[in-house]
Amino acid sequence: MEIRTLNTQAEWDAYYHLRWEVLRKPWNQPLGSAKDIDENAFYHIAAFEDEKILGVGCLKMINEHEAQVRFMAVANSVQRKGVGVSLMNALEVEAFSRDAKKVVLHAREISIPFYEYCGYTIIEKSYLLFDSIQHYLMSKEI
Repeated sequence: MEIRTLNTQAEWDAYYHLRWEVLRKPWNQPLGSAKDIDENAFYHIAAFEDEKILGVGCLKMINEHEAQVRFMAVANSVQRKGVGVSLMNALEVEAFSRDAKKVVLHAREISIPFYEYCGYTIIEKSYLLFDSIQHYLMSKEI
């Protein structure tokens, strides 16, 4: 498995498709709904195996010393196989290289055990997505 940034339009298309497939499609959201208006401000990475994207994630600097992980998604077929942990490690390394001292994220309730395994702690309940997916603000000092 290789964790890296994206290089071609085909990789970008696969990246956004996986985000939609995991994070939006199960809630009948339209294709393209997993994009944010700030995409150009994010640091994007993906986990590749034989040119296939297994997982994706991105990082946004909130301020000089705080970064936020966004849009983490791992293909259902490879969940619990280390892909998410590898992506998180790479995003934290990037955050540290940009002088971040803390990384925050908004985790879906079902994903809390994964992020706790990665060293994050719950700060507070944050928002409800699609009237059904509770999110929690989590953070980690790096």
